[in-house]
Amino acid sequence: MHIELTEMLRCPEAHEEGFLVMSTGEMLGRMVRSGMLGCPVCGKEYPIVRGVAHFSEKGKGAAGNVQDDRATIPDAATLQALLDLSGPGGYVLLLGSAARHAVGLAGLMGGIHFVGVNAPDDVEELPVLSLLACEAMIPLRQTVARAAVAGRDRLGARWLAEARRVLLPGRRLVIESESVTAPPGLTQLALGHGLFVGERR
Repeated sequence: MHIELTEMLRCPEAHEEGFLVMSTGEMLGRMVRSGMLGCPVCGKEYPIVRGVAHFSEKGKGAAGNVQDDRATIPDAATLQALLDLSGPGGYVLLLGSAARHAVGLAGLMGGIHFVGVNAPDDVEELPVLSLLACEAMIPLRQTVARAAVAGRDRLGARWLAEARRVLLPGRRLVIESESVTAPPGLTQLALGHGLFVGERR
């Protein structure tokens, strides 16, 4: 996990947002390979193991509305165009299986850091990709992401509402499905080719 991401994180417990504090163990450049995140509000602690910040254990069946993996997977160039990002800086959320897009998008969008939440087991941390695991929510503060992509394994209404929550106003959420209802506060911009594109109001 990139050390600078710490200020964007929040505790998943049901209390007001507060900054987490980090105790680092092993570091590799600016990436934290092991350590602990602590919440000053409730006292909970969350381990960082092999670069992944664990806010909860993965539970079976928690994703909701999982779609067929054989569906068309958008390429990085298409996603880049739909996300409508220009210039470096900031964070892009990749939810669930969408974390697999990090390498392709990073090759097209230099200077942006990607945050994979509940990524598949075969996705590994990279200098351009921090990984977080949490089944309760997206453990990011409100309105911090420049864009977001929701994978087909995270299409439940709760996850889409969470993705919208962390988006900055006027920024886009791409959902890897046409069969979804836009979360409240999201304006539909496009629908087709297996994708939904919305913008946070």
